Amino acid sequence: MRSTGPRTRTRRVAVAVAGGVAIALALWAFCIEPASLEIVEERVDVPWSGPRPLRVAVISDLHVGSPFNGIGKLRRVVDATNAARPDLVCLLGDLVIQGVVGGRFVPPEDIATELGRLHAPGGVLAVLGNHDGWLDHDRVRRAVERAGIHVVEDSAEKTQTPAGPVWVAGVSDLWTGHPDVGAALAAVQDASTPLLLLTHNPDIFPLVPGRVSLTLAGHTHGGQVRLPFIGRPIVPSRFGQRFAAGQIVEGGRHLYVATGIGTSILPVRFRVPPAVAMLTIGGDRRAAR
Repeated sequence: MRSTGPRTRTRRVAVAVAGGVAIALALWAFCIEPASLEIVEERVDVPWSGPRPLRVAVISDLHVGSPFNGIGKLRRVVDATNAARPDLVCLLGDLVIQGVVGGRFVPPEDIATELGRLHAPGGVLAVLGNHDGWLDHDRVRRAVERAGIHVVEDSAEKTQTPAGPVWVAGVSDLWTGHPDVGAALAAVQDASTPLLLLTHNPDIFPLVPGRVSLTLAGHTHGGQVRLPFIGRPIVPSRFGQRFAAGQIVEGGRHLYVATGIGTSILPVRFRVPPAVAMLTIGGDRRAAR
């Protein structure tokens, strides 16, 4: 019987190690990371006229019913958000799922009941997303509004917060609605109060004027996968990586893209963990005068 040489043994060890790493990465991407939840604290410096910075919880792309994102996970999201004590909660759409591998449809009425536990001094405001539209926009909107959440689509609402008054405008979904930035901002009745603009899809950002203090968007999931040295292979945006995730500043205008909670199409997240973004919005008060 021929003995195994050092080179053969080394090759076998290398194959075994590579196999183990591949299995570990697969478990992380398809099981561990999608089931996790983070509260990500970030500061966004914009001209601000309020007595103190505004704390906004941004919740996007819940996709309740996707693997590891059932009602129990939604309950964790609501509890963690409430514990962070935001001044205002903004929901950016895609509450439901269609067709995600391994998913189970959860009615929007059940989702809205749990979201109704969210609370903040400035209220809970929302826009809907493309998956909500593909299911039944009006059904999802009715469920959310019955839970006490204000849907602001192509309109605006002024709300009182511990950081002072804030206008919150909303734009309907780019893919399934009839987004009208002009109509949303036409409802804003003064030019001095800080103005947040909510939209599901960040591709609307090039149309947003400088009057808006900060645009909040979701939809991209941060690509769901962010590979070392390569980046995000797939971002559902006609602008590619430009509006993939996080803070973007262009021409003095500010955008924040939340990476969301759930998954779509494939139940995978790798180096883009599910997160509620807790934004502290403020800056140089002198710049706002």
